[in-house]
Amino acid sequence: MINKSNIQKLFILSFGLLIGFSACKKDSKVIPTPVTPPVVVAATRAELTKDSIFLYAKDTYFWNEFLPTYELFNPRQYATNQAVLDAIKRSPKPPGVVDKYSFLDDGSLEKELSGVSGDFGFSVFYNGARPSDDLRVKYVSPNSPAASKGLKRGYRITKINGRTELTTAVDANISFVSNAVFGNSASVTITVEKPGGLIEEMTIARGNYSSTPIFFTQVFTVGSKKVGYIVYNSFTTNSRDALTAKFAEFTAAGVTELVIDLRYNGGGSVATAEAFTNLIAPASLNGTTMYTTFWTKKMQDGQATILKNQPLTDANGKLQPFTGGANGKFATYFDIDYKPAANTEKFAKIGGANISKVVFLVLSGTASASELLINNLKPHMDVKLVGGKTFGKPVGFFAIDIDVVDLYIPQFETKNSRNEGGYFDGMAVDFAVGDDVSKEFGDPTEKLLAAALSYSAKGTFTIAKPNTTISSVKAMSVKEAEEMTIELDGNTFRGMSYDKKFKLKKQ
Repeated sequence: MINKSNIQKLFILSFGLLIGFSACKKDSKVIPTPVTPPVVVAATRAELTKDSIFLYAKDTYFWNEFLPTYELFNPRQYATNQAVLDAIKRSPKPPGVVDKYSFLDDGSLEKELSGVSGDFGFSVFYNGARPSDDLRVKYVSPNSPAASKGLKRGYRITKINGRTELTTAVDANISFVSNAVFGNSASVTITVEKPGGLIEEMTIARGNYSSTPIFFTQVFTVGSKKVGYIVYNSFTTNSRDALTAKFAEFTAAGVTELVIDLRYNGGGSVATAEAFTNLIAPASLNGTTMYTTFWTKKMQDGQATILKNQPLTDANGKLQPFTGGANGKFATYFDIDYKPAANTEKFAKIGGANISKVVFLVLSGTASASELLINNLKPHMDVKLVGGKTFGKPVGFFAIDIDVVDLYIPQFETKNSRNEGGYFDGMAVDFAVGDDVSKEFGDPTEKLLAAALSYSAKGTFTIAKPNTTISSVKAMSVKEAEEMTIELDGNTFRGMSYDKKFKLKKQ
């Protein structure tokens, strides 16, 4: 970088030499060559955004100690914002850790976490091992456009937008299915085969709707016990009251054991995960440690000064007065107390449920806030996992507003009361069994649910052998299922968004 003061010194020195030279030779007229100051080119908006992505990561990224200096990284060398973030994600990490969590958003995530969706309202998956042509409806969101058309989990899809070749044997077919169902098209036309062989074609238009993540509930009688079953698909902020009401129904029905279906739940609100934990946990735990949040060390030490540029607002979007803060009037994210002592959450029982045992149904799509819920309860209750290894996301974030994009990068990890966490490779299950998307939620012969009910009845995980052709389709291997999940719904949110009220530093 050219230093202006050095140029000026050089100019003065040159000018002095010229004067001395002219004094020696009176008869020579020397006209000094004008020196043009260097032109400082202002950074473009795009360059400043790239700078900000890196500089916020340098101060708040959970693995920021591995990032190089600004000069070495040079964020402006990258063509796009995403390319900058991809380079950050590729930076060195501790052994066994891969950043599969960071992303940029246009603001739609905030709506999604509040329970407002703008899609078709259904998901799909292949039934059985590859190669397969048995494409099924994986789930349908209540209140969605797909729900209004009568679409249900388990329906076989034989045609999408006129295309009948949908087999997993060809990668192009999988890409076609993913783009048609999860892309940006205004509508999708599908032909489905319902149980009994009835064929129906339906066109589903994209639409905004208020979603509920409680897809299904039921109370099963297992011997002399009542077992509550709930399919919960996302930790949205608008679902806490509904969860509380549902648990009141479970309590009134005499439920003492739970089966919580999180197989497609990618996470969401930390505050909702905490509320869900308190609905399940016994009252005897009140006042004891539930979990602790450990923020990036630079944030804990009060050195993440770039956060002075992020105003802290309340639930209604209003600035929070804080006269002792960085800006002297309103609070910023720099003014938050990030030390573990200020971020240790205590149990506070909600409702009157008296639960002794919980079986969680999980798969590779089970992530983040789902894993937080499980990890919170593990030290204190009989907790079992059925299905497949979870996604592995013990870290979370809050949104960083940069111009027209929101940056989401891991900034904290959580550990339970036994200081257990770090499940970056996912949580192992107690009983491994593949998903069966040919059956509706609540069908007691569906493999994951059948295994959970078996544990309630006998204390062991056993399931009856399938007696139908569809059910006897060979299940995908764990690796196949993980790959297929990424291919078909890789755009599904998997995260743990910190939406709790922050504690500010003492004024």
